[in-house]
Amino acid sequence: MESRRSYHQELDDIRADMVKLAATVVENIPRGTQVLLDGDLEAADYLILSDDEMNDRSVALEERCYAVIALQQPMAGDLRRLMAAVRMIGEIERSNDLVVNICKAARRLYGHPLDPKLRGMVAKMSDLAHQLFRFAVDAYDEADGGLAAALDDMDDNLDTVHGEFIAAIFDCHKAGSLELEQAVQLALVARFYERIGDHAVNIGERVHYMVTGLLEDRESEDRQRQAEIEPPPGAGN
Repeated sequence: MESRRSYHQELDDIRADMVKLAATVVENIPRGTQVLLDGDLEAADYLILSDDEMNDRSVALEERCYAVIALQQPMAGDLRRLMAAVRMIGEIERSNDLVVNICKAARRLYGHPLDPKLRGMVAKMSDLAHQLFRFAVDAYDEADGGLAAALDDMDDNLDTVHGEFIAAIFDCHKAGSLELEQAVQLALVARFYERIGDHAVNIGERVHYMVTGLLEDRESEDRQRQAEIEPPPGAGN
């Protein structure tokens, strides 16, 4: 009996630590955006360096999930919870990497003031990505399959703003108010926000599986993984 109490306590602890790990990304999205909009190099360095700790936490949590699976041989719902957690850890860790990439882009854009329209659209993409990720965390924490399933539709708003932002970049470059190098960096930033939204949707799919035992259509995730590319040489330094 004591061993089962310990087992269920470990499951609860893993859930709590998953929420804390994801909450770090929720907090870092607006921080990274402020770094970009303010040109705050000191804050950029802090977020970039803190990514090592995030990676360590992710690996440790994943290993705990595997240890419970190996030692306790969970069944049914408990096994789904653990397998979903393993998959979500990767989504969370990669999302934080994208925030780091935004901070690195801020370094390369330093000293180049942004057009007010572009600044406003960056802030809007950040707000939408932040909201999506927060809802994804809430869906997991509350085992809310309905909220998890709604994330894909919510992501359409971010995709729309992403497209509008790319068009605005072209307009600014054509008007001569934005150099090509800065235009490329801003296009990458937009892609980073869009990918954070994709990761939130993927987390939602895992929560839906965890709650219902049914796998969502994986086409959206497959498209994202095919589309995900590393930044061009020099873009991640």
